[in-house]
Amino acid sequence: MAFETYAQTRPFARSIAEAAASRKMPPWFADSCCGHFANDPSLKPEEIATLEAWADANAPAGDPQDAPRPRHWTRGWNIAVPDRVFTMPVAKHLPASGDVPYQYVILPTGFQKDRWVSMSEIRPSNRMVVHHAVAYIRPPGSSWLRGAPVGKPFSADDLATTQLRRDAMWTTSDILLVYAPGSLPDSWPAGFAKLIPAGSDIVLQLHYTTHGHAAEDQTSIGLVFAKSAPQKRVLTLQLTNDSFVIPPEDPDYRVEVHGTLPNDALLLSFFPHMHLRGKSFEYNIVAPHGRIRTLLRIPHYDFYWQLSYRLAQPIPLRGGTVLQAVATFDNSRNNAHNPDPESEVRWGEQTWAEMMVGFFDVAVDPAIDKRQFFIRRGRTSQSP
Repeated sequence: MAFETYAQTRPFARSIAEAAASRKMPPWFADSCCGHFANDPSLKPEEIATLEAWADANAPAGDPQDAPRPRHWTRGWNIAVPDRVFTMPVAKHLPASGDVPYQYVILPTGFQKDRWVSMSEIRPSNRMVVHHAVAYIRPPGSSWLRGAPVGKPFSADDLATTQLRRDAMWTTSDILLVYAPGSLPDSWPAGFAKLIPAGSDIVLQLHYTTHGHAAEDQTSIGLVFAKSAPQKRVLTLQLTNDSFVIPPEDPDYRVEVHGTLPNDALLLSFFPHMHLRGKSFEYNIVAPHGRIRTLLRIPHYDFYWQLSYRLAQPIPLRGGTVLQAVATFDNSRNNAHNPDPESEVRWGEQTWAEMMVGFFDVAVDPAIDKRQFFIRRGRTSQSP
């Protein structure tokens, strides 16, 4: 439902008040114990009280003279009007049932010069069938998915060689943007941007799910270019554990992964990703002598609201800092979303399997690309 006008909103007054009082809406899952986030939409107690009082009073309209000016919305987008929009040239047709292997679509940008991107948004044409989508920046000269068809959806199974099929899932290409249910577009503050080098392709990786009837999707991605070269380049990194085995009926199975930051960087934000058995997630710094500093704790992960968490104040990290991600999974029958509590669960692409990925964004010198960032300079000092 839309809440753009009084007439649209009034019928839902009681539901709005109840959802706000229970803090079900607006959705936000970060524990207040750790960190402050610029995109925290949580309502203040007095704001919740105002909504409750309004509902109790039968939702009066108020004086039209006091109303704010109508909001101006960019038609079709949650970012500013895109400078460029890339759309899948061919729609993906989906069957009524069954698993759909990951689809890839290569979109040549045709950029004749480097482009700094300050905002980006992935917009499926059919949100019901898009489980998630990742937009990768494939620079010129990359061997990833070379020889694959351009402009039309394909899966790893469609590739010509065993090596190409094996390599499809893993790439060193930088991530431009991740879309998942509930996620928001990227909008970087002034002085920060992502780089799409001249001659690059955007590669969409799309995970589709079926819903009992045939459907199709033709996803687009919109880009807003920075007005000038930024002071910092944003890179998306990840902490991933793909070797876990969750036992049947286990209500609280712990999976963790840690990695050492190769070089100095400014930590900007987090985006945890799991599937239907995901229970909790946290990001930590492991300081010398094992001391843990928690940066973000999600005590109740919600697959249907996969949010990003942008730090109110970026955190400078030194090369050598040990970052840890810890997830728990509920594979018991008490988890109402559990596809099968009697089976052990491993990493897999489909929703009935699981994933454990802790994406996070860092900012570095604009002249440093992802490959260069991972060349370790020998520093071993850590952040506090």
